[in-house]
Amino acid sequence: MNFAKQGPQNTDEALRLAIDAAREEGIKKIVVASSTGFTALKLSELEHEGLEIIDVGYARGVFGKHEPLMSAETKAELERRGVTVYVASHALSGAERGLSVKFQGIGPVEVAAHALRIIGRGVKVCVEISMMAADAGLVELHEPIVAVAGTGHGADTALVIRPAPTAEFLDSKVDRIICMPRQA
Repeated sequence: MNFAKQGPQNTDEALRLAIDAAREEGIKKIVVASSTGFTALKLSELEHEGLEIIDVGYARGVFGKHEPLMSAETKAELERRGVTVYVASHALSGAERGLSVKFQGIGPVEVAAHALRIIGRGVKVCVEISMMAADAGLVELHEPIVAVAGTGHGADTALVIRPAPTAEFLDSKVDRIICMPRQA
């Protein structure tokens, strides 16, 4: 499925397509990029029996923000619904971005991130959150999961991916693009 435009207006359809793909392929885990919890809450409201939802969000300091983006109330509500909430440094920037900003250069991990953005911002984020979840032991290495992300806010991209840990990120494999927007 290709959405005509990027953005949060695609969220409901992208989440539905992600759940449908997980069921079609016998996948039990959906990893969703949701720093405020909005997208993860929407996903948890849909019929997802038999599917585990893992919310991966930004670490403090990303984009100059030092406070958590998700309120304590939203985190508690997600956890009450059975959603695992995980916050960590971005796998495809993290410390490297700190160095490149400080020294005005670019490193190989940022080059890889920019290369993934050629396909789409949401694709880059899906790959990234999959590795972050793998690093944390929340998903099995090289086992298919569904990853959901967006272009800014909400969701407009979903992939079936077999994640590798960050230390082996070139071994991650995208098996299927479930949905994504046309690029602006």
